[in-house]
Amino acid sequence: MIPVTSFAGKTVAVFGLGGSGLASCHALKAGGAEVVAGDDSADNVARAAQAGFVTADLRSVSWANFAALILAPGVPLTHPAPHWSVLRAREAGVEVIGDIELFCRERRRHAPNAPFVAITGTNGKSTTTALIAHLTKVAGYDTQMGGNIGTAILSLEPPRMGRVHVIEMSSYQIDLTPSLDPSVGILLNVSEDHIDRHGTIANYAAVKERLVAGVQAQGTAIVGVDDGFCRDVADRLDRAGKTVVRISVKNPLATGIYVEHGTIVRAAGGARSEVAKLGGIGSLRGLHNAQNAACASACALAMGVSRDVLQDGLRSFPGLAHRMEQVGRRGNVLFVNDSKGTNADAAAHALSSFADIFWIAGGKPKMGGITSLTGFFPRIRKAYLIGEAAQEFSGTLGSQVAHEISGTLDVAVAHAARDAEASGLHEAVVLLSPACASFDQYRNFEIRGAAFRDLVQALPGVKPAV
Repeated sequence: MIPVTSFAGKTVAVFGLGGSGLASCHALKAGGAEVVAGDDSADNVARAAQAGFVTADLRSVSWANFAALILAPGVPLTHPAPHWSVLRAREAGVEVIGDIELFCRERRRHAPNAPFVAITGTNGKSTTTALIAHLTKVAGYDTQMGGNIGTAILSLEPPRMGRVHVIEMSSYQIDLTPSLDPSVGILLNVSEDHIDRHGTIANYAAVKERLVAGVQAQGTAIVGVDDGFCRDVADRLDRAGKTVVRISVKNPLATGIYVEHGTIVRAAGGARSEVAKLGGIGSLRGLHNAQNAACASACALAMGVSRDVLQDGLRSFPGLAHRMEQVGRRGNVLFVNDSKGTNADAAAHALSSFADIFWIAGGKPKMGGITSLTGFFPRIRKAYLIGEAAQEFSGTLGSQVAHEISGTLDVAVAHAARDAEASGLHEAVVLLSPACASFDQYRNFEIRGAAFRDLVQALPGVKPAV
């Protein structure tokens, strides 16, 4: 835990008592603050009370003595309308911040030069965060990983030299961190997302930009420049005097880091040098993962990690569960769990990464279905459709792609494994990348992915993928 000493002797309101909210309560109390906790959920309030915290309906208490409101990131700050707790705080002149802001203040008070890597972007945040954490561990750092990837930041160990905090940040979290100041800040990409929370894509992009704009004076901002929003961000950071490393997986760069023919290349002053090779690394297949790997490599280089250690770290990266996860192999067949592919855009990354695919798709359909994936249809040898979307997807595939309506995942896995093995292809891939939410048959995508993994590993002769 990171005790929050910056509010010692003061009273702080905490609203939103999920994982990060409760962690904030514990950290504030450990640092000497008085905490008054609230939530719109009676169950969450009861859990906080059971943990020993003072709870209250924050609508009905005086805000005169609150030094701050610590808001959970899922609670609306601005759009579609500020939450009532935000309005009460503003009326009382009370600052509204989040748990990562508390971390930033503690770091500045106690270890301002301790390495702090913050990662954001519309896509690829979790993989890049996990990869950087893996690389820093391989390089010998005491590595603390958390934030949006799952572990509340204040549940981690406190900042100190030799210990690096690798923190994934959503736009919601950035919005609540006004003094965000990482030593390395990474902005992967920006595309339309969370407009309901930020109002416009311009507002959303501006929030993302704050993560790299806040990089410390001697720090490094790493920006993927394969979209227009991020190219403009990199140019503004340059003009502001920041150290900027541009990243591209689409075009060579005169200055920066780019990926060409499976090799990460650094260009500077007219010279080019190889950073690392990505060929044969199954956990980093696909153009999207090349961007993740290039940004992670730029971070490692900025932290002084040698190229040999970097290459070893890339090769030993196991990947994330449910994201292009290689769960087994039987003869010529590779089984890949991409249950996190819950919409067509996400499934496109997986489909673009393989040539001969036996595709398991379906679930609770998203708007637009899979019509945007027609360019990948030639890669699909056969599709196995499950869940509510099966009939709709069948209509879209039509006569272009051989397919069956399997209905359930167990039937789809059995039939896909049989057909892939019988195909005689050099490497057939049974790919679960559903392009759908899981909620018609599974509580979440993790449970769906775990079910796929279990079904595959129960097949006779399946061995770990290497």
